[in-house]
Amino acid sequence: MGIWGKEIRTILLFLLVISVVGGFTGLFWPLMFLLLIAIIARQVVQISRFEAWISRGGSKKYPSSVGIWEDLYYHVYRIKKNEKRRKKKLSLMIDQFRQSTEALPDAAVVLGINNEIDWSNKAARRVFGLQASDKGQRIPNLIRYPEFIRYLKANNYQSSVVIPSPVNSNIILEVRIVPYGAGLRLLLAQDITQLKKMERTRKDFVANVSHELRTPLTVLKGYLETLQDLDDGQSPLLTNSFLQMQGQTERMQHLVDDLLLLTRLETQQKKLHCVDIPALLSQICKEGDDLESATRRIELTLESSAHIMGEEQELRSAFTNLLGNALKYSPEDTLVKLHWYQDANSVVLAITDMGEGISKTDIPRVTERFYRSEVKRAKKVNGTGLGLAIVKHVLMRHDAQLKIKSELGKGSCFSCHFPLSIICE
Repeated sequence: MGIWGKEIRTILLFLLVISVVGGFTGLFWPLMFLLLIAIIARQVVQISRFEAWISRGGSKKYPSSVGIWEDLYYHVYRIKKNEKRRKKKLSLMIDQFRQSTEALPDAAVVLGINNEIDWSNKAARRVFGLQASDKGQRIPNLIRYPEFIRYLKANNYQSSVVIPSPVNSNIILEVRIVPYGAGLRLLLAQDITQLKKMERTRKDFVANVSHELRTPLTVLKGYLETLQDLDDGQSPLLTNSFLQMQGQTERMQHLVDDLLLLTRLETQQKKLHCVDIPALLSQICKEGDDLESATRRIELTLESSAHIMGEEQELRSAFTNLLGNALKYSPEDTLVKLHWYQDANSVVLAITDMGEGISKTDIPRVTERFYRSEVKRAKKVNGTGLGLAIVKHVLMRHDAQLKIKSELGKGSCFSCHFPLSIICE
């Protein structure tokens, strides 16, 4: 029974003494009453001392006592001491975390449930112009760019948003929000100024080189056509050389045209108007059939009459590239199906072929520039490797997505998903 046994034995001893003394004196009940009063008074005094000690924090040395109260003091003191040790350890961990995040090159801001600032590191204070007094302020009141506010309100943090620094417009920041805990979020901002400069330099270089190549290519093509006209066919070697030169010149011309188109897609502002997609697809399919052999390979299904806001020439280029790829990479005796329809979330153009298909490892990379999957083919397929990159950029400019489903040997389905918000009358 431990300390409780000692307390009970002490009370029993007092009762025995009172019983003996009361038996001799006849004062048993008065003595019993006095014993009860003494026990209650002792407990009241001990409770008062305990309350006074606890009110001071209970961390200092506890008052000396005996019996059960000594054990109570000891257990509470030990709990308080362990709690203090845990708090000290936790505080040390928090300090280490803050020191490490202070050293991060990227900005970090902890946001509360109502987008208020709970904490920020040194980089955040530098690129966002935050101060210690800004703690508790709502972040939209300090970073007022419309793109950032829309991103914050959307609650869809799968992607990031690029904005200039509020304190220096020459600094470009890529901002991403990571939710954690119960309604808390971590705002991370990375300085991508140099990356943007390199990207702009690359675009300018490609645009300038492509533009400068057009003039010599035009001259070469003109002289080559003149030489072909003068060829009398007496020399097979010469005739064959002219044909190869013509083929390579045309290939270079297509490459330059595609590079210039990509540059325009990356740099030019959009000029949107309502595009009649069913009519555009019908025209593209007719042009595709005219280029094919006598057998008609294209099957167009129009389940929707939806028109969308867009740039017609860009959409024509994207759809033509997808249809051209489907025709090139599938057997000549198979159909290529185009399906324009509307589902619950988008209007979709799906282009399906029964060609060689794409491996799972290649699917994420086929929209990269100049990427060609390593597949053994019976015949060589000509191309610049820029077609799907053009498609990707066109769809991005129309807030659309390209989804690819494919299996080796069983064909592919490329689908363009346009948001319902861009449907027009």
